[in-house]
Amino acid sequence: MSNQPQESTRQLWCVAPKCYELRHAPLGKRHADMLAVRAIASCISRGTERLVLNGSVPVSEHQRMRAPLQKGEFPFPVQYGYQSVGIVEAGPDEWLGRAVFALHPHQDRYLLPISSALPVPDGVPPERATLAANMETALNAMWDAGAGPGDRITIVGGGVVGLLLTALAAALPGADVTLVDVRPDRAELAKSFGAAFARPGAVGDDADLVFHASASAAGLKTALAAGGFEAKIVEVSWYGDQAPPVPLGESFHSRRLQLIGSQVGSVSPLRRPRWSSARRLAKALALLDDARFDQLVTHVVPFAQAPARLPQLLAEGEDALAILLDYR
Repeated sequence: MSNQPQESTRQLWCVAPKCYELRHAPLGKRHADMLAVRAIASCISRGTERLVLNGSVPVSEHQRMRAPLQKGEFPFPVQYGYQSVGIVEAGPDEWLGRAVFALHPHQDRYLLPISSALPVPDGVPPERATLAANMETALNAMWDAGAGPGDRITIVGGGVVGLLLTALAAALPGADVTLVDVRPDRAELAKSFGAAFARPGAVGDDADLVFHASASAAGLKTALAAGGFEAKIVEVSWYGDQAPPVPLGESFHSRRLQLIGSQVGSVSPLRRPRWSSARRLAKALALLDDARFDQLVTHVVPFAQAPARLPQLLAEGEDALAILLDYR
């Protein structure tokens, strides 16, 4: 029996509604096809992780909503998360010292299959690279919408995914893009990405495409009202076990609106024959080579303080965009 002490890790676990704890666990043995990674930062995916922390993942979705490297089972206890960036400390020579993105839960050190590691591009700092999974969600939604040059596009909901959608849409040649949000301070963010801004109630009704990303019934009503004749409304929000009312009365049918769901778990059918999930994630990382996205990080929390601070930051009504956990 070996007398060598086992290396330890700290892991963030959801253990009860609105309750996190840090747990210590052995790192384990690294095999030849694995990397040992020391985390630099990880990003809280605020909407989804709030639902997980509240125990609001429906039983029907317990398997489909598993994070790729999740430990534990819904509802509790569960170690969740999927946006981590770290430095490779052990592995094949060509990987040593490289920054990698991983769909790994919040943890200070971990072993990662090489097949699950994605090198961070040189122009993307580690903190910004933690937004890759959110960017992947936005990219997939753009594909699902079939957005193109010249389109009149409305995004309802200025959270992280809504703002990433705003940036992608505004980059289309000739596109007329408007971000809609209840918070007036989102106007400056919209402007920085080349889009207009409107408050609910001051939105036109002639959009070619509408993305809904507010995760609220009021936002969904605004999104449906913003679509023009035969427009497509792409629902990006996930409501967990909540059942928001969907206003399908009034002119919904006469305008022949299309309401579709977009979810990152599957590559959009328009790209699926040629794009793997790995290729899509690599493209999402490459799209983050833009310093404007740094402004989406509004809170940085030392990892040791995560159990105390995250429940409030994830609460309804808290004005937070990307929340980073700092492991340094």
